[in-house]
Amino acid sequence: MAPRRAAALPEGVTAREHLITAAAGLVAERGTAGLTVRDVARAAGLAPGVLYNHFADREELLALALHRHVRQVEDAQGFAWGGDLAADLRAFVAHAVAVHRAVLPALAGLVGQPELAARFEALGNPMGGGLGMVELLARRLRAERDAGNLAAGADVETVATLVVGACHELAVPRLFGLGAVEAFPPECEDAVVDTVLHGVLPR
Repeated sequence: MAPRRAAALPEGVTAREHLITAAAGLVAERGTAGLTVRDVARAAGLAPGVLYNHFADREELLALALHRHVRQVEDAQGFAWGGDLAADLRAFVAHAVAVHRAVLPALAGLVGQPELAARFEALGNPMGGGLGMVELLARRLRAERDAGNLAAGADVETVATLVVGACHELAVPRLFGLGAVEAFPPECEDAVVDTVLHGVLPR
């Protein structure tokens, strides 16, 4: 028998969707560490037991909420390839750093919660439009290589990994209050992109 529709639900919204939305809001504010079923139920205006009519357990709900939070952050940042490779790489670095800085506090809560981490991972990478940041960039670089704009033997997967790794380096210190500034100098973008495009060997 289907659970009774709760009075707290907005018109046209299912209880499951309402709970994910409420949980995503809490994840954005507090992360997942210490977040309880009761916390989510209170935010949703529902009885705690209602959650188990729609989710197997706390981990399933929070994994879905965290996944949605990451997607919402990335969507809010906005990103699209423009055409010029150097300009696009600079825009990608700025975008990736901004997204990682915004979502890392919530993702940090996965440490010490292996079941939640496994559920979250099973949902697929929410970044890069579902591709993940590395694959999003690698696809662009493959297209440039196929068009003859990069060296024929360029290892674009490794390049993409290095660029995204640099973005992590620019974002992670903020998570621990180290060098926590609201913006990073544009020369960081330039340094990453110039090194990728021109390398380090003498010409």
